[in-house]
This record gives sequence, C-alpha cells and structure tokens, in this order.
Amino acid sequence: MTERLQRAFPPEQAGLLAEVISDAYDSLVKASDFNELKAIVAEIARSQRELVEAQKQTNQRVGELAEAQRQTDQRLAELAEAQKQTNQRIGELAEAQRQTDQRLAELAEAQKHTEGQLRDLVSVVRGLAAELGGLSRSVSYSLENEAYRALPSLMKQRFGLEVEQRFIRTEINGEEINLFGWARRNGQRVLIVGEAKLQLDVRWDERQSVLDQLARKVEAVRAVYPDQEIIPILVTHYARPVFIQAAEARGVKVFQSFEW
Repeated sequence: MTERLQRAFPPEQAGLLAEVISDAYDSLVKASDFNELKAIVAEIARSQRELVEAQKQTNQRVGELAEAQRQTDQRLAELAEAQKQTNQRIGELAEAQRQTDQRLAELAEAQKHTEGQLRDLVSVVRGLAAELGGLSRSVSYSLENEAYRALPSLMKQRFGLEVEQRFIRTEINGEEINLFGWARRNGQRVLIVGEAKLQLDVRWDERQSVLDQLARKVEAVRAVYPDQEIIPILVTHYARPVFIQAAEARGVKVFQSFEW
C-alpha cells in the first residue's frame, strides 16, 4: 500500500497514509461480520413481528375472554334476577298456600257447624215426620170412622148391598184391612174389603201401586175365605176421574167423602 501511495505522494506522506489506512481498515467491520449482523437483525425483526402477531392474537383472545366474561356477568345477573323473581313467586305461593290452609280450616269449621245444623234439622224433620205421620194416621182414622157410618146407606143406594154389621178395622194374614165387613146382595153373602186413602190424585205408577196394595189385601182375605165373593172398595176425600176409571176397570168401587 506504501509503494502504491509513493507513486503519488512523497515517501513520508505515503507512509503516513498507509499507516492511517491500515488502522482504519483494522477498525472496520468485516463483510462476514456485517452479514452475520444483518442475519441477527433480520432474526430480531422476525421475532418482533412474531411477537407483534402473538400480542395481536393475545389481545384478540383477551378481548374474546373479556366479551365472554361480560356475557357471563350478564347471564349471572339474569340468573340472579330470575332467582329473585323465583324467590318472590315462592313467597307468593307460600302466602297463597297459607291463605288456602286458613280457608280450608274455616271451611272445615263451617262444615262441622253445618253438620251440626243438619243433625238438628234432621232431628226436627224426623219429629215433624213423626208428627205428620201421626196427624196423617189420625186424619185417615177419622176418614175411616166417617166411612163406617156412611158406607152402609151408600152401598145400599148404589149397589143394593145390605150391610149386616158395622165395618171394622182388622188384620188378616199379616195385612192391615182398613174396612172389613159382611153384606148381602140378592140373598147372597159377600165380603167388603176396603182401603182408606186421604187423596187419590196421583200419577199412573202411584195409581197402580194403590190398586196393587188393595189387591194384595183382597188376596190375603181370599186365602182365609176362598169361596167367598169379595167386593174391593176405596174410600177417599177426593179421587181424580182418571183414577176412578182405572179403579173401576179392576172391579174396585170408589167412594168419596162428599157423597155422604
């Protein structure tokens, strides 16, 4: 380098320049070192980019987690509100149940009171029924007693029957006979078997029941007097025409109290 510099500079200057250039060269970075440095810088830059991308992804994930946490907090708040409403509803239902239990207790007490009143009413009704039954029997007996006195003349007038003796009330073969007596018609003895009813204003099935009851009493008498003619009669205060027709169709004579 000194020889080459001496071509242009004096020897002393050429030597000094060569020395300066040599020192400067020693202090410069070599190309291989620079390439290595560039590689290091490139690696650092790549790492920084990766770190930036990772940070970006981390920030995105953190944002997603923050949103998930916000939604979780919102859901928890909704659940807390729902639980609050549930507790309130449970309280309302408990109060309603308490009122229902109280009402049931009141109804049970009222039922007990009603049952007591019903028992009293049943007792009163039974007493009234007994009194009415007694009154009915008394009225029936009164009707029968009137019939005992009035029937002989009526039967003679209407059917030519001569009653031999006063009518009686008796029992034959377990059947109570309200009117029982002997009579003659054209010299022949006949039996009168009758039933007293306060009123014969009844429906068809009840008409049949009354007539069947009388027929049962007639059969009870016939069992004791098998060869005797029996004339069945009914005595009443009032009988509807339709009942009279049904009775006459079965050979039953009907007498009403207004006739005597």
